[in-house]
Amino acid sequence: MAKTVDHHVGVGIVLTGWFLWFILLWVVFLLVMMSIGGFFMFRKFLKRLPKEDGKSELDWQEYYIEQTRHLWGEEEKALLEELVRPVPELFRDVARQKIAGKIGELALKEQAPRITRDLLIRGYIIATPKRDHKFLIRTLQAKNIDLAPYKHLLESR
Repeated sequence: MAKTVDHHVGVGIVLTGWFLWFILLWVVFLLVMMSIGGFFMFRKFLKRLPKEDGKSELDWQEYYIEQTRHLWGEEEKALLEELVRPVPELFRDVARQKIAGKIGELALKEQAPRITRDLLIRGYIIATPKRDHKFLIRTLQAKNIDLAPYKHLLESR
């Protein structure tokens, strides 16, 4: 009697049960995390691209901050820190730099001798999205700062 030989001798691993679901969820998790990271890296890359004038958005921010660094008082620095406090710590430095850059730009355009509370508030409003203005309004009201001079900025953004 002749023996039959099975030519499908390879050992296959079949994922079943909880291990299959673990691997699938892990793959989905990794894809989501890499997509989120890639999104933020791409945004940073776009901000680093030079514009028509040869400088990027981030180059201008750094320029304005450097040119106005000596104009900042301790009170204004403390107010800026208070205003960026609700931003998650991971993104706080980026937010602070963007806002300080816009404040510096305004100060240079207006040839301000120093950064004032008014300049700081206007720069914050211009540099931040409308959803962040709620915290600004609450903070300014808590400090008894009149919002009337900034209504046009708050409404136009």
